[in-house]
Amino acid sequence: MPASILGEGGHLSEAAVTRDTATRLSCPSCGSAFVAQVLGDNGGISYVCTACGHSWS
Repeated sequence: MPASILGEGGHLSEAAVTRDTATRLSCPSCGSAFVAQVLGDNGGISYVCTACGHSWS
């Protein structure tokens, strides 16, 4: 058992940063990272860029 939970958990934040970078979406129209995930009328998933308004699925 680790003497300190802070010493043990230090590597977890690095993994979270890597995962966030790997899964980040960007708008195919303007390249912005400000993308919202929305639920479509038929239950599908779509995306909307909050910077330029472009939407795609």
